[in-house]
Amino acid sequence: MSQPGWYKPTDYFSGIGYDVHVLTIGRRLVLGGVEISYSRGLLGHSDADVLVHAIMDAVLGAAGQGDIGEHFPDTSRKYKNASSILLLKEVCHKVEAAGLKVVNVDCVLLAEEPRIGPYKAQMRENIARALDIDPLRVNIKATTQEGLGFVGRKEGMAAYATAVVRSSEH
Repeated sequence: MSQPGWYKPTDYFSGIGYDVHVLTIGRRLVLGGVEISYSRGLLGHSDADVLVHAIMDAVLGAAGQGDIGEHFPDTSRKYKNASSILLLKEVCHKVEAAGLKVVNVDCVLLAEEPRIGPYKAQMRENIARALDIDPLRVNIKATTQEGLGFVGRKEGMAAYATAVVRSSEH
């Protein structure tokens, strides 16, 4: 893991994250920290918030701090059904402890349904609060797969995210 001071005060770093989860009956659907009424939810060790997981990996990558599997292993009972938003807040604290600050995140959800338009503002607020940044620095997009692949067949959802971090001494 990176230590404070390995960068110059003027440095900016970017990271990319990707996550995927299977849709299943009997689970809640949580996206961007918002519980959405839907017939199925995402399968995973935590709340399986695919959008937040991609953001976590992007932020950790930008900070040179590995990935979420290293920090929150799915073999640990501690993270069983954990809130991904709370885990994102923990990621933010780890990055800040390394002397870095999140600048912005941009993400895209790949899902055939449900439509997330009505939930995007709350998702942005939840993610921004966890990262201690202005909601205007959180961008969320969604797209379908036009019926192609596992997402198109409504078997699961995926998400991509990018993040930029900078020296907190900036």
